[in-house]
Amino acid sequence: MKKIINAPDHVLQDMLTGMVAAHPDYVRKLPDYNCLVNRLSPIAGKVGIISGGGSGHEPAHAGFIGKGMLDAACIGNVFSSPTPDHFLEAAKAADSGAGVLMVIKNYSGDLMNSQMAEEMAEFEDVKVARVIVDDDVAVKNSTYTTGRRGIAGTIFVHKIAGAMAARGADLAEVKRVAEKTVANVRSMGMALTPCIVPIAGKANFHLADDEVEIGMGIHGEPGINRCKITTADEITSVLLEKIITDLPFAKGDEVAVLVNGLGATPLMELYIVNKKVSEICAERGIKIYRTYVGEYMTALEMAGASISLLRLDGELKSLLDAPADSIAFKQF
Repeated sequence: MKKIINAPDHVLQDMLTGMVAAHPDYVRKLPDYNCLVNRLSPIAGKVGIISGGGSGHEPAHAGFIGKGMLDAACIGNVFSSPTPDHFLEAAKAADSGAGVLMVIKNYSGDLMNSQMAEEMAEFEDVKVARVIVDDDVAVKNSTYTTGRRGIAGTIFVHKIAGAMAARGADLAEVKRVAEKTVANVRSMGMALTPCIVPIAGKANFHLADDEVEIGMGIHGEPGINRCKITTADEITSVLLEKIITDLPFAKGDEVAVLVNGLGATPLMELYIVNKKVSEICAERGIKIYRTYVGEYMTALEMAGASISLLRLDGELKSLLDAPADSIAFKQF
């Protein structure tokens, strides 16, 4: 294992300390908890938006703390869910009295621990609601999940729910628009290489040099097909066909596109993927309203990418267009 770390069992604490040192104008750490919070939180009268999950997916989720997005994020050990007390403390730190929305990806540990935190919050007089993101169209049930996995489409939920909360909407309205986003976003990914969880010290699966796995999850969960590597256009076509036919997206739809790198894929290659995404959408009469290309939800040093499409209407376009200023997502 070759990583720039100090000790495998201290990666999370070192990372959080380094993130706060780099971005003190955005985040502060809660003492004794692996939670980062907007330095301005709680913001009077505003619904708090929190998210979280295992580390190793940076910039998700703490990188999206800031104006118009998240108010707090709780971070577990690499690929491991935060415990309920961390979710609870993040919710308490983000609560101004207007309530808190938890944005949770559909993984068993995150579901169980966030639900326990939601129940615990009742005793702390914090009103908490949850929305579960399950945008991955690759598989219905997989390692860590019953039902579809939550992957990079979660970033659209952060953005749109965060914008709605920033407008002063109440908790019910913020939850409604978050659920609307989940209902209209679809994603799928692929991997070229495995990744190495520091505490394990070895790759979490094996791919031959000439293989690619279609539908791979962000923790190395199995996909739907392992095949010989082919062109970017062919890989993109396979991913987008399954995404488009799942909702389905139709001629005349307007969409936002997110092409996400998994940690070790150059921007050059992500833009090549996006070229084919734009061509396919044009051929099918699907209008691209906004495009985002970069690393939003990674898997340590895994090489690969995912594509997310969000079907838009007037409300979602307005919220997507709203300004945001976080560590990893800025829109003015």
